[in-house]
Amino acid sequence: MQGFSPGIQRGTAISLWIKSGKNKEIAKVYFRDDLQAARSADRRAELLESLHDLDAASRYQLADPCRENRYSFRPSDVAAHYREWPKLDELANEASNGLMEKRSGALIDMDRGRLEHRMRMYYDPQVNWEELVVLRTGLTEEAAGYDPRKARAKLQATEKFQSDHIRRYAVRPFETRWCYYSSVSPLWNRSRPILWAQCWEGNSFVLSRMKGTASPEGVPFYFVSGPSDDHLLMTDAVCFPIRIRQTAIQQVTEDIAQNPLFADAEAHERIVANLSIPARQYLAALGIGDPDSDSESAGLVWMHALAIGFAPAYLEENADGVRESWPRIPLPATVQQLRSSAALGNQLAALLNTEQSFDIAAQAALRKIGTLTVTGKSPISLEAGGLEVRAGWGHIGRDGVTMPGKGKVVERPYSEEELAMFATAGLTSEDVITIFGTSTCDIYLNEHIYWKNIPSSVWNYHIGGYQVIKKWLSYREYIFLGRSLTSEEAREVTGIARRLTAILLLEPALNANYRKVVEDVYSWPPQV
Repeated sequence: MQGFSPGIQRGTAISLWIKSGKNKEIAKVYFRDDLQAARSADRRAELLESLHDLDAASRYQLADPCRENRYSFRPSDVAAHYREWPKLDELANEASNGLMEKRSGALIDMDRGRLEHRMRMYYDPQVNWEELVVLRTGLTEEAAGYDPRKARAKLQATEKFQSDHIRRYAVRPFETRWCYYSSVSPLWNRSRPILWAQCWEGNSFVLSRMKGTASPEGVPFYFVSGPSDDHLLMTDAVCFPIRIRQTAIQQVTEDIAQNPLFADAEAHERIVANLSIPARQYLAALGIGDPDSDSESAGLVWMHALAIGFAPAYLEENADGVRESWPRIPLPATVQQLRSSAALGNQLAALLNTEQSFDIAAQAALRKIGTLTVTGKSPISLEAGGLEVRAGWGHIGRDGVTMPGKGKVVERPYSEEELAMFATAGLTSEDVITIFGTSTCDIYLNEHIYWKNIPSSVWNYHIGGYQVIKKWLSYREYIFLGRSLTSEEAREVTGIARRLTAILLLEPALNANYRKVVEDVYSWPPQV
């Protein structure tokens, strides 16, 4: 019916539980995933008939709801050794969720100048309320717990506009925009001052989530060098800073031992590794004694975790365990293997960090990936809107949110020239099929222009529940963007495709690294 919700779209179970108090036995939970039967037109009759099925129990699996799997009623296959590895959050001393805006994107923008102009107006007491309302942003819209007039008055009384609070902001995987930050509530719905305190030049973050909710989820890890969004990964991205800038109390006195009453306290900042006590004990056992004084040592465990998290073998073998809670990370028992693994993590971090330039000169296999191509022989005028995204990559969903659309993808075999490109990197045809799939894709921007030769595994690559390139395109459909892409923006898709291709080229090494680590794993002490 027009104007009404289509109803429940996620798999949902409704049940009534009655506690009688009579049965003292531990309950058993049986599970059956029978999607085809659920779609049957005679489902009710089939359920009634099943009451007389004497062999019904054989069609179910016995589940084991417990604390470790968050009391899930779905059976899981988790190897015993996986449970012995530390959870990601057990490695850290500090972590924070990403920022949460909920101001309809008013604090976030693709254009820095536009964002700065908007926020200067917001802070300027000479700009009246009606002038802000004309802008039609979330800054002037009432929301749950947000009174826009009171919020503005509070901000203006508390602070002035600060240009250095305009920062690059990771919204989704490979989707970086600009944001304006203030810790004064309630400008941001969740300003995360703990996270902001660690967003300083030279620091970086490994991201993951508490449990998996998306299907497919893909890789449940990411890496950024600045502030990021709470929904960068589905559903709640948690940021683990590599290092922490903290305030310490230094006792200052000429002779504190002899004159303790005259001791003075002076606050000063220091930078330390973001490592838990057990993680520090692990490094000490490997002969790494002071990670606080060395940024490379501070990042070893985190870069190793990134390398493990992007290894397909790790994700496949431990799928149930990774989905049910924080990913658990096997730690190598030797310092040589830790450093080797961390080196792979550093390569991944460079590819994931959109703020770090990516030179393809040394990557011959990438030169023909995602090239912007014009259909036919007619030239396209970029000034006349030739780069308008009009292939149906996004549409307006419920509550005005951007939803990915079908778009236009032409899947085809690799050309001889494209296979020859991979051969320059030492890859055989069999290697190409194993790593990238049997086909490649041409991804259309509109009917006249497309990105040529994006391998199918690159096109379908998921990070944190998002199909990376498709998600990027959905935000830039003309109905949302209202303009043509710039040539730089069009080349972003090429860059993303090449970075993802480089990540896929690393996967054999990542798998080999994971195998070596699990052959000789450090014995992590049980956590209380």
